[in-house]
Amino acid sequence: MLIACNKPYGVLCQFTDERHAGGPRPTLATLGLPPGVYPAGRLDRDSEGLLLLSDDGSLIARISGPKFKWPKTYHVQVEGQPAAQQLARLRSGVRLNDGPARALRAEAVPAPDWLWPREAPVRVRTTVPDAWIELVLDEGRNRQVRRMTAAVGLPTLRLVRTAIGPYSLDGLAPGQWCRLATPPPRP
Repeated sequence: MLIACNKPYGVLCQFTDERHAGGPRPTLATLGLPPGVYPAGRLDRDSEGLLLLSDDGSLIARISGPKFKWPKTYHVQVEGQPAAQQLARLRSGVRLNDGPARALRAEAVPAPDWLWPREAPVRVRTTVPDAWIELVLDEGRNRQVRRMTAAVGLPTLRLVRTAIGPYSLDGLAPGQWCRLATPPPRP
């Protein structure tokens, strides 16, 4: 079984949260997903968008394993206006504390008109402009997109994953999920 889910902002990408001192936080368990499924990759609590889940370990490994390099597409709201040089640096590669990282694609895009309002709105600063970029990566290190945009002087304000390989959000509202009928193609 393969499931596409639109993970909402503030939801942990796990099914339990017993270690938080302030009490449990919202998890994937609050979304009514079928039992026995696990995420193929992760999204931070403050990131939103497409998450694929499955009950098949080999399928999860094929989707999220670094050797398979499934492309992941993100719409990223950044602080500042991206210059051509900053986008070129994202494509050519930036050095992070855990090694170099590069985007397969990095381009400025208009603000998405299909995007839902975020539960905790992004802080708007009248003196600092913001813009949207689309990034495509073929790896998924911890907070990689945020670290990459910060490395080129464009701090991330909002991060929405819109696609993984051939799968996209396809109109799923935050918290909604659906079963995918087609098995994923082999990379």
